[in-house]
Amino acid sequence: MPQPFPKPDHIFDRDREWEGLVRFAAANSTEPRLGIVSGRRRQGKTFLLDAVASAFDGFYFAATDSTETESLADLGRALAARTGGGRYAFADWDEALRLLFEVTGDGLVVIDEFPYLSKASPSLPSRIQQALGPRGYGRVARSKLLLCGSAMSVMGSLLAGNAPLRGRASLELIVRPFGYRDAARFWSIGDPRLAVLVHSIVGGTPAYRREFVASDAPASLDDFNDWVLRTVLNPQLPLFREARYLLAEEADIRDTAIYHAVLGAIAAGNATRGGIASCIGRKSPDIGHPLSVLEDSQLIAREPDPFRAGRSLYRITEPLIVFYEAVMRRQWTRLERGDTTGAWQNSQATFLAQVVGPHFEAICRDWEMLHAHTDEPVGETAAGAVADPIRRGQIEVDVAVFAPESPGRPRRVLSLGEAKWDKTMAVRHLDRLRRARDLLAVKGYDMTSTRLTCYGGAGFDDALRAAAKRDPAVRLVDLDTLYG
Repeated sequence: MPQPFPKPDHIFDRDREWEGLVRFAAANSTEPRLGIVSGRRRQGKTFLLDAVASAFDGFYFAATDSTETESLADLGRALAARTGGGRYAFADWDEALRLLFEVTGDGLVVIDEFPYLSKASPSLPSRIQQALGPRGYGRVARSKLLLCGSAMSVMGSLLAGNAPLRGRASLELIVRPFGYRDAARFWSIGDPRLAVLVHSIVGGTPAYRREFVASDAPASLDDFNDWVLRTVLNPQLPLFREARYLLAEEADIRDTAIYHAVLGAIAAGNATRGGIASCIGRKSPDIGHPLSVLEDSQLIAREPDPFRAGRSLYRITEPLIVFYEAVMRRQWTRLERGDTTGAWQNSQATFLAQVVGPHFEAICRDWEMLHAHTDEPVGETAAGAVADPIRRGQIEVDVAVFAPESPGRPRRVLSLGEAKWDKTMAVRHLDRLRRARDLLAVKGYDMTSTRLTCYGGAGFDDALRAAAKRDPAVRLVDLDTLYG
């Protein structure tokens, strides 16, 4: 049965996001409705919001980085155009919101780049709360208001703690980058090895293909290095400085030096708080604030180590920032002088070890969570370290897959995995996983049905393949499987 509000053809993927927005806009409610839409820049939020506003003949207003007076004047002009001409001059936001809801009634109102407005008018969320409250004019009009923004720390705070709008929203939608499989389709890349390489740099951000490189995609693996030189490392294209702008766009980040230092340390493989602090020459308490700001901005994520209580691992969520910190920032002098070829040649080992390798591990964790289709439900995937007291070391587990937790029962481990991007996997990698399995069994984990999984970007040797045939608990996952 055809949908009454089909997604426009120019919007790639985003089916769930479109359905959520349509459900919000089409709801027949006697109460005003508030929705919050957020997501990092370049994810296609404006495409979505403009399209849904058009589908419902709604009012769309895109704010700019202006003063309160300028913003009110801009809104007045937009409302006047909506009503057929004239000019509205607002003295304050109370007056503006009153007329906005009177003009739009129970129709859809979309305010894009809301953080610009709240920065110039900090009381605006409270004004909106009053307008949607029991005696507000938004309630009389049964308004449907969508607030959208790219500053993640600002948008996240709208509904947090004691914020005025907490408890008011009936929609909280985050527009995220495409997953690795969808990104390969979006870039029209059929070779899974090439898909991993491209995704390890630009991730799943739609604008990086369309606006930022004018749809220039690598034609083949042989074209990959040339593609990097003519796009990501090309000072004439906007992608060249994009990672810097991503950091500068966050409202809570002013002195960027310490933040780049923290990101550079994480990109170099220092995943713990102590390791980050040591790398940049600071004490651990001194980096608490930068870590919190980066986490609130969703530029990094803190993930508990499932095998060591109290230990967390930090990772950068935006691949382009990893590439910038690990490759571009270290070669910035060469790049600024135009020696892009020399900078790229000088960065090959770093690119493989600090960019592609960790990214491949993350893809393997995503595959287990979203695409593996195992017989049992997956509760969590994570990376962690298993202590080996006898050998006085630890075993790094790249992909640990857990069943959903059951109160009062040992944590079930469905799979332990090791991922290698550029090395042929051998029996020694399997032996390491077996050792980790035995150590975790002693610690009380349920390992009775644990599979041992090798994820090979460069394949597996004959001995490992033979071992997998003999032992049904051993699983080999190659690139074709990950992208199957």
